[in-house]
Amino acid sequence: MAGLKQVQRQTGVALWRQIADRIREAISSGAYDETGMVPPETVLALQFGVNRHTVRSALAALAQDGIVRAVQGRGTLIERKERLNFPITRRTRFTAGIGDQAREMRSLLLDEATEEATAEVARWLGLSQGEPVIRLETLRHADKRPVSKATSWFPAERFIGIGEAYRKHESITKAFAELGLSDYVRATTEVTAAHANTADLADLELTPGAILLIAKAMNTDLDGVPVQYSISRFAADRVQFTIEN
Repeated sequence: MAGLKQVQRQTGVALWRQIADRIREAISSGAYDETGMVPPETVLALQFGVNRHTVRSALAALAQDGIVRAVQGRGTLIERKERLNFPITRRTRFTAGIGDQAREMRSLLLDEATEEATAEVARWLGLSQGEPVIRLETLRHADKRPVSKATSWFPAERFIGIGEAYRKHESITKAFAELGLSDYVRATTEVTAAHANTADLADLELTPGAILLIAKAMNTDLDGVPVQYSISRFAADRVQFTIEN
């Protein structure tokens, strides 16, 4: 059990949530690959210096998220669900990237608004702060399981109607094509990790303490003019990134 980080008391984060995070990390790193089982509750309780009830709450949260499963008479089994591999390339596209890894893919438009560009959005899109942009909130499913949630901004003057086009095609690429942009490329991608907030937990059907991979990205047309800035949140238990040149 080497490598498990100790929990910290009085941090504002519940002990069971911290323990669930540590077990997630251990599973992801292959710490339990030899047995395929999470250690017994008594062992984990001793390791983390907590009672068995706290450990049980952590395992229940992981079970709800489909990461582990209690097996009568055996213990807690790790569910072997392969992550979807999502390549980040010069022409990153969600549907093409997932490809034949999923039988069915759906994309939902959760919200649409025209608003003034904040300093951050303006910087990424090469606009002046306060210029109008269109914001789309989208949610993508693979085989009926939510995989990513994204907030995207587009220059409003150039992409009037992109919300309706996305709703119709369930694709940014096809929405762009309908509005006259036949091709675009990925200029920048920045990836970080963070805990899911309340809204993301609900939309991505995750349990408290779940980790997200967060990709900030900027796409441009073939002349290098920014056309989209997005912040995409991926469930780390379901997706891995591959950076391709």
